Amino acid sequence: MTAIPFTLIAGPCVIESRDLVLQIAEQVSTICARVGIRYIFKASFDKANRSSGKSFRGPGPDEGLKILQEVGQSFGVPVLTDIHESCQAAAAAQAVDVLQIPAFLCRQTDLLEAAAKAVAGTSKVVNVKKGQFLAPWDMAQVVNKMQECGLDPASGRLWLTERGTSFGYNTLVVDYRSFPQLQALGCPVIFDATHAVQQPGGRGTSTGGQREFVAPLARAAVAVGVDGLFMETHPDPDNALSDGPNMVPLHRLEALLSQLLALGQVVAAGVAPSSL
Repeated sequence: MTAIPFTLIAGPCVIESRDLVLQIAEQVSTICARVGIRYIFKASFDKANRSSGKSFRGPGPDEGLKILQEVGQSFGVPVLTDIHESCQAAAAAQAVDVLQIPAFLCRQTDLLEAAAKAVAGTSKVVNVKKGQFLAPWDMAQVVNKMQECGLDPASGRLWLTERGTSFGYNTLVVDYRSFPQLQALGCPVIFDATHAVQQPGGRGTSTGGQREFVAPLARAAVAVGVDGLFMETHPDPDNALSDGPNMVPLHRLEALLSQLLALGQVVAAGVAPSSL
């Protein structure tokens, strides 16, 4: 596996407005430069998998991809966004640096193939979220599909993201054994600390969440040895238009990152888990 620098993927769940996206990107990029962590901005141009058909979905691909491209150009940071349909892959790959496959769609062969083909011949990345319904070793078939399409995990350009596993109704749990199991597939592994505290459909017409558990889950993931973290953040999560209950308040992000990086340094100086 080609190693990647420890990475933070962070931003709002969805593009609520151009101004808000640029505000968050500017603040988080400044924070990451200050604490010393590689930063990738994230936001979705369309949240197709919402609890209710009346939920806010975002501006759509035409306007949304223009905004995301502006973020990258304005702040000099890589940008990540979700794609939900095969037809979105090529256009998204022109605008952003990382294509993300949502967890619910991680077994969609056509979508995976389209993403792999869209980044072929570039240095761009595909990040596949592990489905809430899959065991870590089930992701081997996802990796195989991508490899068959020319995206070799040894390139370091195919990432896997753990975001918790379904446990009963409206609840997710994180099995920390999954991180080394996923890394054994030869890909960098990211921990999605904010979606791991989601309560899918927990509010009936919208998703609930327990953001108070983001920090302890993220600390545990860093202690295990993940390659990066995914955290949605917003200046006013309680009034965010999507996933507010599980997002990190923007004013608390820097202190959390500083703590996580300090923990990572302690772990790096200790005994490697594989040597125990």
